[in-house]
Amino acid sequence: MTKYILMTGATGLVGRYLVRDLLLDGHRLALVIRASGDQSVRERAEQILQFWENELGGSLPRPVVLGGDVCEEGLGLNRTERQWVARHCDTVLHNAASLTFHGADRTAEPWRTNLTGTLNLRDFCEQIGIRQAHYVSTAYVCGSRDGRILESELDCGQEFRNEYEQSKLLAEKAMRETGIFDSLTVYRPAVIAGDSRTGYTSTYHGLYMYLQLMAVLNRNTEPDEHGVRHTNIRLNMSGDEPRNIVPVDWVASVIAHLLARDESHGLTYHLSPLDPVTPRQIIEAGYKFFNSCGVEFCGPEHAAEDAISRAERATYDNKTMYEAYEHSDPVFDTTNLRRMAPDLPCPKIDEAMLRRFLQFGEEDRWGRRKPMEPSIPGWGDAEIASLACEIVGSFLATHRESSHQHLALGFNLTGPGGGQWTITRDKSGDVIVESGLPAGNDPVLNCESARFFQFAEQRRKSIAVPQTELFEFTQLAR
Repeated sequence: MTKYILMTGATGLVGRYLVRDLLLDGHRLALVIRASGDQSVRERAEQILQFWENELGGSLPRPVVLGGDVCEEGLGLNRTERQWVARHCDTVLHNAASLTFHGADRTAEPWRTNLTGTLNLRDFCEQIGIRQAHYVSTAYVCGSRDGRILESELDCGQEFRNEYEQSKLLAEKAMRETGIFDSLTVYRPAVIAGDSRTGYTSTYHGLYMYLQLMAVLNRNTEPDEHGVRHTNIRLNMSGDEPRNIVPVDWVASVIAHLLARDESHGLTYHLSPLDPVTPRQIIEAGYKFFNSCGVEFCGPEHAAEDAISRAERATYDNKTMYEAYEHSDPVFDTTNLRRMAPDLPCPKIDEAMLRRFLQFGEEDRWGRRKPMEPSIPGWGDAEIASLACEIVGSFLATHRESSHQHLALGFNLTGPGGGQWTITRDKSGDVIVESGLPAGNDPVLNCESARFFQFAEQRRKSIAVPQTELFEFTQLAR
């Protein structure tokens, strides 16, 4: 019996990759999304899905989209939506998080999303009966500990560099200590960078903040007679410190792989590289990309206040937020990960990948390029409501063996404006349309949205379309 995964955090960087990978793996998703600006929750989901369809060159199934907010009690869902989740969802994937490092108090970020949001999610699961949970934490719940950090360790009395780390530790503890989950699987990624193949990112934190700083410094430095830009900057590090940075596409593919396998559940996984990148490798990749030179690694004893140039002063001012991470990065044990996903090693962040990161950042104007607006020909639910009787009638005429009085027929409309519904004909003959596909062995019709909207337009114009033609653009799922 196929049920839905209730997922939070779908609009974030990791979330949009998880949506893609889970849909491609055949999972049914129900996304909790909040409206933003002029975009509705469905438009936000469409923007993500159409981005992937342009990349993949094909259509994707549409998740059920629920307008809500993890920061509100009951996830901000209304009574009808809560009842729908209770009937259709048996698993939660909690990925919503705030990357804010410091908050004014515990009503502000990162506490509001990371801790309060997780407590709301936990309480919601208890109320409606979800017993399988997957939680995206962070490897840095270890705080400022060094040495080897085990996947089995959590609260060791460690100190924290910032409130992000502390809020994520308390959230993970809350998920573990509740006792309501039959199975809790925890994923702890290290620092997440862009796509290993395309360089894509939707957020400019972490590594991308440093790459953007390199780009700005080079843009503001005149080249010499040989075309070389001299960015004379002394850094208070050796240059060989390990940096646990991982590509976002790998993080999502590992989570999707582990989530799909029951034998992988109930464990904690550090998603960290076996071969960390170093600051020296990052700087040298920047040298080649910008045709520049001049960075000197002076060791941790070098004082930032001794800055000798405007560029050096600007560098220290801009990297203050991450300074606490510059001189130590622990070794994260990956025993569980290597045992359960041995065929998914983390791609090494090398010069070629760093170049892709830099190239994407430049093309994206470091986050200032306007994102593609989704193209929505219409919403399928409006058309389904008016055509439900005809769809059921055509199905029954074609598949007479299914013409029993009670029928649950799934309708999976892929592509822009699509969705998933169950069309039910009850004992009195009334036809009812509900979001989501049937969970049992009831038949499911699959249809491309472009062809369905074309058919709907023909019906509005009273153009007769034979029943057999209706099933030329639908296929019965076997």
